[in-house]
Order: sequence, then structure tokens, then C-alpha cells
Amino acid sequence: MTRYSSTNDTAESDLQKEYMEKAAVYVDRLADTLGRRPQCCVKTFGCQMNARDSEKLMGILTQIGYQPVDKEEDADFVIYNTCTVRDNANQRVYGRLGFLNSLKKGKPHMKIALCGCMMQEESVIDKIRTSYRFVDLIFGTHNIFKFAQLLVTMFENREMIVDIWQETDQIVEQLPVSRKYPYKSGVNIMFGCDNFCSYCIVPYVRGRERSRDPKEIVREIEALVDDGVVEVMLLGQNVNSYGRNLDAPMSFAQLLGEVEQIDGLRRIRFMTSHPKDLSDELIDVMKRSDKICRHLHLPLQSGSDRILQAMNRRYTKAQYLALADKIKNAMPDIALTTDIIVGFPGETPADVDETIDVVRRVQFDNAFTFIYSRRTGTPAAAMSGQVSEEVVHEGFDRLLKAVQDTAKERASLLQGQILDALVEEVNEQDASLMTGRLSNNMLVHFPADPSMIGRIVPISLDICHGFYYTGHMTTQKDG
Repeated sequence: MTRYSSTNDTAESDLQKEYMEKAAVYVDRLADTLGRRPQCCVKTFGCQMNARDSEKLMGILTQIGYQPVDKEEDADFVIYNTCTVRDNANQRVYGRLGFLNSLKKGKPHMKIALCGCMMQEESVIDKIRTSYRFVDLIFGTHNIFKFAQLLVTMFENREMIVDIWQETDQIVEQLPVSRKYPYKSGVNIMFGCDNFCSYCIVPYVRGRERSRDPKEIVREIEALVDDGVVEVMLLGQNVNSYGRNLDAPMSFAQLLGEVEQIDGLRRIRFMTSHPKDLSDELIDVMKRSDKICRHLHLPLQSGSDRILQAMNRRYTKAQYLALADKIKNAMPDIALTTDIIVGFPGETPADVDETIDVVRRVQFDNAFTFIYSRRTGTPAAAMSGQVSEEVVHEGFDRLLKAVQDTAKERASLLQGQILDALVEEVNEQDASLMTGRLSNNMLVHFPADPSMIGRIVPISLDICHGFYYTGHMTTQKDG
């Protein structure tokens, strides 16, 4: 489904709509040549913000006449929306490009575009220019709103089009969006990051923090609710610092208060939070809210003060533990999840022990554990003490076991309870079951009809399977 969201740059969005009309002419000509409507495929690598960007790309493509397909081999136009947080994400893209080259040799009219964070790296652009000259269009994170204009340029030229901006202060959101789900949606509230963690490439490829006007955010969510959305995910690299650069500064907690007032909106989620910026005001707003989901993603990265300092995280182990205690005391039913990196330069087994200690004391409901990925251009890439692969994997395995043990224990505590779940989709393994998501972000599978998708229903959590539940719908309420 395609609809328009609001913006603070109407002139630019109007210009892009003119380019959409021009691009539609080229797509119609291609349709005449092919004897059918051209098909497009957008593949997303990376985070929720990338996924939201892909919905914008698909919105414009469908607006100008393309039909979406899931597989690259069925498409006449393929776009890879890339991530560069870890090196393996880059390698996946390079690997897929070889596949696209073989497809294009059989379909000379085929177009290939690359965008996203990976494209903001100069070394990547150099490599693509040299080794992947069949790519038609390359653009980055800052000028995605000019996609329609770039399409017209691509259609009118035979050579590779490369348009990379190093920064921008523009936020243009009044463009078509083709949502993946009719009942839930991501909503960008800010862009960029000012934290400059020493291992992270994001501030260099996404730019400095820019917050959207709160009135525009509220209007966009109101339009989404009118279109059937019951749950929104507020998106930003560090939502806790939202609003600091607005002409009239407001806190993230205050924004949540405004969003809560929207009639018809049932659930509010957000990510990601930085521990150093999570305020008592936010905890209080969450505690009092009936709409904000009982789930908080709070990246730890390491439990070692020495490593945290080298990472430039700007909090200590004790401060993180105190914050986790404060959150859990205010909301005993909260699910806390986290991100953890193993193998940061200089890390020792004793540092990993410190991290495992935090996992056991906080009792995370889940944790995403990553092996450190050296990213050229970040301070950590130049640090001495790069950890050997053998030591990294030993620490990673120990950490993973601690995470799994505590997560299973936390999950088992819900057995026998009746909790509301948003029915999201038909179960991938068993078509007689639906998959729903609890407020705490845990999945539950239960017998139901696909007509229930998009509804919030009470579910009895009958059997815990470690990280998910099976259960059944009930009319009872959890007492």
C-alpha cells in the first residue's frame, strides 16, 4: 500500500513528484518494449532504518509503474540497500553483485542500483567503479529523497551514475512509501549520530544528528493510523537524544507523550537507546503508559570499564547496572535486550568475564552478540592489540552460553500467563498457526485464521520453547 507521509520540505518533495512523472514515462516505454509491466526487487541489508528507507524506494518504484517481486532473477530493476556496520555485510553485497552480473548478461535492459551506508565509503565506490562496472546507479544515505530524480538521470544516460553526498541538513519525508505490513510501520524521528563510538562507522556514513519536527512526526503517525496501523516503531540511531537540535528543543520522553495521545494507536515501540542518555523522565513516561511496549533495547557492548572507555561509550559497568536496576524496579515486567561486541582491540578473557557478569546480573531477555568487525576509518581500526581469532571465538562461545541460559530462564517465567499479542503473519512452518508478538517482543504461535492478522488478541502462553511460546487464543484476561 502506498501513501504519503508529511515533511518539513514541501518544495523538494514537490520537485521529486515532478521527477516521478518523468520517470513514469520511461517505465511505460519499457513496458511497451517488454509487452508487460517491468518488475523491481529491493533487497535490504542492515537495520530497521534501512528497512524503512527501502519502503520509500519501493513506494517510488511502484508509483512510477514497476511491479514488486521478491527474487532478483524475476526483476528488471534490482536495488541493494546496503549496510556497512560489519565487514561481512559488505562481502555479502559483493557476492550478490556477481550473481546480478550474470543475470544482466541475459537481460541487457536490466538496471542495477546500489544505495545505503556502504555506498558512503570512498573505497567501496572505487572498487565498484573498477570491478562492477555493470552497476547503473549508486547513491548514499543523505540523498535518498532524490531517488526519483536519480532514476530519470539513470534512464537518460548509459554510463554509471554516482551521486554521493557527504552530509545534508535536509529531511524530506513527503514521498510515497510502500509499507511491508499494513498493521505496523516504522517512523523516522531522527537521522544520524553524534556519539562516535570508536568501533562504529555509522556517524561517518549517516552523518550528524538531525531531528524531525514533532508536529510532522505526529501527523505522519495519525495518517498511518487512519490507514490501519496499530503499532509504530520510532526509529533513530539514538532516540534518547531526540530533539536537542530542534529550534524549540524537546525531549524524547515529551515526544512519546505526544504520540501517546493519538487516537487509534495501540502500541508504540522505539529503538535504539544509548544508556548514557536514557533519562528518569523517559522511565517515568514508559511506566505510566498503556501504549508503550514493555520492551527496551539498551546496548551494553561490553561489561569491562577499560573496554567501555576505549569504545568511547561514556558510561561504566556500575552505571549500566544501576540504570538496569532503576528500569526494572519501575517496570518489573519490562523485557531488556542488548547488543554485545566480543573481540574489541585489547579485550582479554577477563574483560569477557566482566561482560558475562553483567549478563547474569541484569538477566537480559535476549542479547545480540557480535564479533568485532574492523571498519576502516574508525579509531578502533588503528588500535593496537587486535585480538586473535581463536581468543575471540572462545570468549564469544562463553558469552553466548550465558546469554542463552539467562534468556531461557526469563522466557520460562511467562508460562501460564495470558498476554496480548499482535497477530503478525501466518506461521512459516505450519500454515494452521498464526505468529503473534507480545508487548515484550517475544513471539508466540497459536491456532487462528489469517483474518486475525493485524488484531491484538489475548493469548494463553501454554508451552515455552526457550525463546518463543506456543499457546491459544482466549477471551479471558490475565488477572
